[in-house]
Amino acid sequence: MLQDTITRLSGISNLKDPIIVCNEEHRFLVAEQCKQINVSNPTILLEPIGKNTAPAIAAAAVHSIKDSPGAVLLVLSADHIIKDVNKFYRAIDIAFKQAKEDKLVVFGVMPTDANTNYGYIKSSKNNKNGAYKVEEFLEKPALEIAKLYFEQGNYLWNSGMFMFNNNILISELTIHSQPMLNAVTSAVNLAIKDLDFIRLDKNSFESCPSDSIDYAIMEKTNNLVVVPLEAQWNDIGTWSTLYDIGIKDDNGNVINGDVFANETHNTYIKSTNHIVATIGVKDLVIIDTENATLISTKEKAHEVKKIVEYLEKENRDEHLFHRKVYRPWGWYDSIEAGKHFQVKRLHVNPGGKLSLQLHNNRAEHWVVVSGEATVINGQELLILIEGESTYIPIGTKHSLENKTHQLLEIIEVQSGSYLGEDDIIRFDDIYGRMI
Repeated sequence: MLQDTITRLSGISNLKDPIIVCNEEHRFLVAEQCKQINVSNPTILLEPIGKNTAPAIAAAAVHSIKDSPGAVLLVLSADHIIKDVNKFYRAIDIAFKQAKEDKLVVFGVMPTDANTNYGYIKSSKNNKNGAYKVEEFLEKPALEIAKLYFEQGNYLWNSGMFMFNNNILISELTIHSQPMLNAVTSAVNLAIKDLDFIRLDKNSFESCPSDSIDYAIMEKTNNLVVVPLEAQWNDIGTWSTLYDIGIKDDNGNVINGDVFANETHNTYIKSTNHIVATIGVKDLVIIDTENATLISTKEKAHEVKKIVEYLEKENRDEHLFHRKVYRPWGWYDSIEAGKHFQVKRLHVNPGGKLSLQLHNNRAEHWVVVSGEATVINGQELLILIEGESTYIPIGTKHSLENKTHQLLEIIEVQSGSYLGEDDIIRFDDIYGRMI
């Protein structure tokens, strides 16, 4: 969906490379997604901690103003579906003209039903060049209130998409959220370059108030207009929404992955790891990933945050770390773990190289599954092909490189008293990493 968010803008002229704001844990995943769609020069700002949408957007604005003062920013979320791109472009064109006149613009989606899952925007009755004055922001309503909004016609869903001149946003932050602006400006000015990423200063950003862009600015400013959007928009906030927009089979099921569904109706099933089999069920959401399995009724699927709260309370890490982890050289998948051992599957891209490193608490055994590996193991330089392996004792300097044009796949078996990712001492890293 991140890729879709970027590529659907391909028909817009005068568009610069994207600024992407994400958590530092997602940096290599985001970089890989950009690489796959040939976005070669994105600006990726890394948040050390989530602080809601206002600081993230403010950071992008403060960063952009260094090189492009007065540039117009189009702010998009990576979890939206927009099927009618031409109508989206027309709305962007209207918004751009408003932004050039120093207006803050929010895109308001024309409701298709009395939906209670979205916040609403009350607009003026009259428009100026296709844009309407925003009269009020409204929280997610009860059903009866949503029906009234739908009938009146000048209530729009709040899409969370915006457009504005970066100078104007900074001015509005100065008026309405000065402490936030101070913290974000410091975080940007003290940011450090890390490979292709920009790490916002941790201490400054942690001191920043946590607010949505709506609360921090949009609900307070008198300089906001809304541009109606009728582009078959959807905010993928729940698994049930994916069911609603998905292609259904003859039994009303939406199925992705390796699935056997017998006497199953109106159910969303996604398998990423192994076969999921169902018999005699209906109206469910079933999500099977490498990390966990979710089974819920469709009407309760939006309450997944209760699971996250449980995981946090029990000090579990499933909500923090995914089994598959991206790195600048490729990725690894932790396929099995137990007391004093862990098994990983490593995919090393052509030209990729793991740093020269050692571990104080674990030994490693590398087996080449496919491709050709160039390995440093202590004083030895090895060339290993499919079926060959090497054992790396505790405390031994080692590195792994793929010098070929083909993908390299390795099975790594770790053994030792401690297997954490922080048990690493780097001596040489082509990506400039120290940790």
